[in-house]
Amino acid sequence: MRIGYFVWEYPPRIVGGLGTYAANICPAILDLGHDISVFTMNDGTLKTREIVKGIDVNRPMLADGSNILPLFLTEDLRRWGTGIKFFNDVLIYNILSATKFVNELIKKEGYEFDMICAHDWLSAMAGIMIKQETGLPFVFHLHSTEWGRSLGGGSETVLHIEKTAADVADRIITVSYPMEEDLIRHGFEADKIRVCWNGVRADKYDPKRLANEDIAALRNRYGINPEERMILFVGRLTAVKGILNLVKAMPTVISKHPDAKLVILGKGELERTVSDLINRLGMGDKVKTRFEFVSEEERILHYGAADICVAPSVYEPFGIIALEAMAMEKPVVVGARGISGFRDFVIPSGHDQTGIHVDGNNSADIAWGINSLLDDMEGAREMGKRGRRRVEKYFTWDKIAAYTIRIYEDVIKEVGKK
Repeated sequence: MRIGYFVWEYPPRIVGGLGTYAANICPAILDLGHDISVFTMNDGTLKTREIVKGIDVNRPMLADGSNILPLFLTEDLRRWGTGIKFFNDVLIYNILSATKFVNELIKKEGYEFDMICAHDWLSAMAGIMIKQETGLPFVFHLHSTEWGRSLGGGSETVLHIEKTAADVADRIITVSYPMEEDLIRHGFEADKIRVCWNGVRADKYDPKRLANEDIAALRNRYGINPEERMILFVGRLTAVKGILNLVKAMPTVISKHPDAKLVILGKGELERTVSDLINRLGMGDKVKTRFEFVSEEERILHYGAADICVAPSVYEPFGIIALEAMAMEKPVVVGARGISGFRDFVIPSGHDQTGIHVDGNNSADIAWGINSLLDDMEGAREMGKRGRRRVEKYFTWDKIAAYTIRIYEDVIKEVGKK
C-alpha cells in the first residue's frame, strides 16, 4: 500500500519519543514492501523534499504569521503568550502539508494513496483536512493526550483538535491498554480504538555491542567506581516524568545503600528546579546531572553503564525508555499508578518479573523500589535478562510494524465497503 504519513518530528529533527517512534516504524513498514510519503516540520535548514533511505520525505518551508494570528484566536490561544509562535508553526505545517499532499502529490503527480495517518494533535489538522477533501481512510495515532500531558488541564484548543480528529478518523491507534481505557473514559468511541505498542531495535539496544572500557570510561566521567551502583534516569525533565520525587527519594536510598549514585540525563523546564533540589538536599556528590539531549549511541552507552534504570512517571502513555533499558538487560523501577503504559510490559512479580512498579507521586515508594533491587543485585540482574527476552519476543519493530499494517489493512477494507 501507499501511505501518507503526517508526523511532527522526523529525522534528522528528533526531540522526543514521537520522533524516535517515527524514525523506527517507517523503515520497518518500508521493509514490509509498502511505500510511505512523510510530511514533517522544517526548521528552515532542511530540504523541502528528498528521498531518505527509500522514504519520500516532505518538509514544507514555514512562514511566521504569529503577529497576525492573535487577530483570529480564541482567548485560550492568547494565553499561550510567546508559545503562539509554536502554534503558528504547527498550524502552517498542517495547512501546507495537506495542500501539498492533495494538490501536488495526488492531483499533479498522480500518486494513488491507500490511506493517511496522522500522529497526535501536532499533525491532526492535516489528517482532518485531507479526510474531508479526499475521503481516504484516516488513522489517527494518539501517543499522548493534552489532558494527560498537563495532568488534567491543558489547552482547550488542543483538546478540541484531538477530539475532532478522533471523531473524523476511521480508526484510532493508541500505545497501551491504560491509554485505551483513558480515551474511552473521556468519550472517545471505543469501537474505533486499537492498541499497538511501541518497539525497540533489539539489534541496536544490545549490551553485547558495548566495550567494557567504554562503559568504565562513562562511569568514571560521573565519578562512579566499579564497586558503586549507578542508577540512571533518562527523559525529559518535566513534571509528568516524576523527576523531582526521584531526587527526593535519594536520601532514603543513600541511607541504606551509600554506594549508590543517581545519574540524570535529559533536558526540560525543570533543570533549575532539579539542580536547586539536589543542592538543598546536600546530594551533590550522589546525584549527577547532564542536561543534554545526547545521541542514541551515547544513550545506549548510559544504559550499558547503569545497574538500575528508573522511570517514575506519573503519566506515561507507553514509556519507550523502560523498553530500551530492558533490551539492554537492565532491571527497571517504573511509575505504574494512573495512566501508565509501563503496566503493559514491565512485569512486577512472579517468575517473569522484569522490574518494580511504584507510585511516581510518592518519593518513599520510589525509594522502596530502588532499594528492593539494590538489596538483591543478583536477582535484579536476572530481571534484566528476562526483560531482554521479553523485548525479543514481543517488542521488536518488525513485529510492531506488521501489527500496525494489519490494522491499516482492516481500515482500508472497512472504508472500501462503505
